[in-house]
Amino acid sequence: QVQLVESGGGLVQAGGSLRLSCTASERTFSSYPMGWFRQAPGKEREFVAAISRTGARTYYRDSVKGRFTISRDNAKNTVYLQMNSLKPEDTAIYHCAARISVIHSTSPAGYDYWGQGTQVTVSS
Repeated sequence: QVQLVESGGGLVQAGGSLRLSCTASERTFSSYPMGWFRQAPGKEREFVAAISRTGARTYYRDSVKGRFTISRDNAKNTVYLQMNSLKPEDTAIYHCAARISVIHSTSPAGYDYWGQGTQVTVSS
């Protein structure tokens, strides 16, 4: 069982930046592709970004390309989401997730372990 704990959320003005972190309890963290998802009130959980086990491949939803960067440090069992040029529509609870299969997926159903989430609020 992989336990994931997110941190780094908060309140920021539009145009600002935040860096989210997600630390895993599992020493085999490097064997899991990782993803970030978000869920706004009244909306379904949606894919934000994903990264392969080594970090060589990254994937983003179109609306965050060029603004968000996903990265990982396997020595620290941590995945990051650097968010720049934030917009009010980025407001949501952000969750990190680990996937057992090495095949890339943008579906929440494709991920096996989830963190509790961290709130990101962007004011206009």
